[in-house]
Amino acid sequence: MVDVADIENFVLTTCIMKCVNFAAIKHRQQRRNDAEQTPYINHPIGVAYILSNEGKVTDLNVILAALLHDTVEDTDTTLEEISRAFGESIADIVAEVTDDKSLPKERRKELQIEHAPGCSYAAKLVKLADKLYNLRDLERQTPVGWTEQRVQEYFKWAKQVVNGLKGTNSKIESELEKLFAKHIID
Repeated sequence: MVDVADIENFVLTTCIMKCVNFAAIKHRQQRRNDAEQTPYINHPIGVAYILSNEGKVTDLNVILAALLHDTVEDTDTTLEEISRAFGESIADIVAEVTDDKSLPKERRKELQIEHAPGCSYAAKLVKLADKLYNLRDLERQTPVGWTEQRVQEYFKWAKQVVNGLKGTNSKIESELEKLFAKHIID
């Protein structure tokens, strides 16, 4: 007798592992900008973990998009490649959270603030978890070459982005607010 739950679990596990493997291959040469040069893949895995563990998000498309959220922006991956491998819905979420690296950094930051309120619910979830992961990373250790002022500016900018995402996930937003209260000096 075939257990439907076992089949469903197998399919879900296979999907997640395919995505983790894809992201790991794409980010294999990258490191975080911390003193330990942490493997970059820890970041997208951590973002997905925040969504599932803290945010209690169960939407597989959101979890897979979180695992892939920096592949187009930071590797040679295309949205078409993601669409072929994981489907158009996931590619659409990744597209929403991907910065256009051809633009100057300040403009990309402005666009994140401007676009946050109009993002899909799924993209808002990924953005919230991404900001939470990055801010916790900044709290843990200042990146190589960053001043305290730059850290402070990042917190202030992140708060502006998060303000446009409010009402998406109270658990993640609560964690972000704790960080903002602790680190933003006006």
